[in-house]
Amino acid sequence: MSLKNNKFYSFILVISDIFVLLMSFLISYAIRTQLDNRPLLAEVYAWQYFSSALLIVPFWIVIFGLLGLYSKSVYHRRLSEWSRIAIGSFIGILFVIGWQYATDNIILPARLVAVYALVASIVLIIFEREIIRLIRQTLYRYGVGIKRVLIIGDSNATADIANNLSDTTKSGYKIIAISCPTKIFPKNIGAIHYSKVESAIAEITKNNINTIIQTDLYDSPQRNQLILGTAQKNHIEYSFIPGEAEFYSGKNTVDVFAGYPMITVFQTPLVGWGAILKRIFDQIISLVLVIILSPVFIILFAIKKVVDPGPAFYVSKRLSRFSQPINLIKFRSMSAKYGSKDAAEEFKEMGREDLAKEYLKNRKVENDPRITKFGKFLRDTSLDELPQLFNVIRGDLSLVGPRPILPQEMNMAKGKTALLHSVKSGVTGLWQVSGSSELSFDERIELELYYAQNWSFWLDIKILLKTVLVVFQKKGAK
Repeated sequence: MSLKNNKFYSFILVISDIFVLLMSFLISYAIRTQLDNRPLLAEVYAWQYFSSALLIVPFWIVIFGLLGLYSKSVYHRRLSEWSRIAIGSFIGILFVIGWQYATDNIILPARLVAVYALVASIVLIIFEREIIRLIRQTLYRYGVGIKRVLIIGDSNATADIANNLSDTTKSGYKIIAISCPTKIFPKNIGAIHYSKVESAIAEITKNNINTIIQTDLYDSPQRNQLILGTAQKNHIEYSFIPGEAEFYSGKNTVDVFAGYPMITVFQTPLVGWGAILKRIFDQIISLVLVIILSPVFIILFAIKKVVDPGPAFYVSKRLSRFSQPINLIKFRSMSAKYGSKDAAEEFKEMGREDLAKEYLKNRKVENDPRITKFGKFLRDTSLDELPQLFNVIRGDLSLVGPRPILPQEMNMAKGKTALLHSVKSGVTGLWQVSGSSELSFDERIELELYYAQNWSFWLDIKILLKTVLVVFQKKGAK
């Protein structure tokens, strides 16, 4: 979606939110004063109430703006948008109550009006935005407001971006032409293919192109200038997306050095106050969980000693942040005679070459004969992972992060270990809540790299909530 369309869409959202918030205030007032016969705390006439709402709603919109609800990075992501609407509405109601207290100006005729307004604002704004999203997608389907795009580049990112933008009803883009090598040209999106940039540039007017996306800089400055100059000459939108993900993932800052723009690239956004906040959150939540779950620890420990004699805990050497070794603590789920060697080696000693091959390929096996009956129960319920809370308290792990890998898995990460270990490993993570039993090792690594490069506090909260659901559905790691 172009900058112009983004601004217009944000403007529509602002106007719609104002209307819906006013409607929420009126509905909450009507429900309490007209449908409820109980006495009111104060006599507030409808016109007084509505006048106060007119003054309050602009501040509410500012709160929404500060939460990013008019930014495309939020309103393009439904779950993020919904959660921030709920948070913004709650803060807005607190603002109303605070305004009433600070000014001694009675706004709410009864306390329930605030509750009704909170519920109504969340439900109606979500409904309103879904309607607007549906209208926008319908307009895209009929070619209204879409951008006709020429994509230029020589890397795999060129095809990847084309495929991601190919659904016009969602992206607002229509891929008209792609200038790229034949081997990476995606034939399934119906675009015109140009082997040479110059040929694509020459037919910009003919193809009615109004947006250029370039994914790679060419060795020739003249060729790069031709692309940018053509966009400027024809007054069309130009965007440059680096083909190498490392240049725009993580946290980047832009400064000026010797008169030139300087981009500083951090491996992860989990730096500074974000890292401090995450550590404090980890400590508080893990301590609370250990206290609450202490009876569960005691019961599991006792059962383990009775049905499966031997050490109750299993300590495994793993690698966490900066590839530093840690002692990972788990309830033992395997027979006591196993676990001291690499799994593939133990399978070979058991005469199970098939399992050894399966493990070497996926770093897991479907039916592990080393696991006891009680151990299977622990794994199916993810209760074997509970002792890792002590690793969190100790600072070895975070509650959320990439899975701590075995030292022998370092080479399997294909040179991505440094980026993977730019953040502390976690008890749970993106791969555990994304179908961990079905994912290959490479797919798991990609998910964990995404987490490292796109960390946010909201992402951690979402993963923790999904982890609870996954555990109850018994879809955790096997």
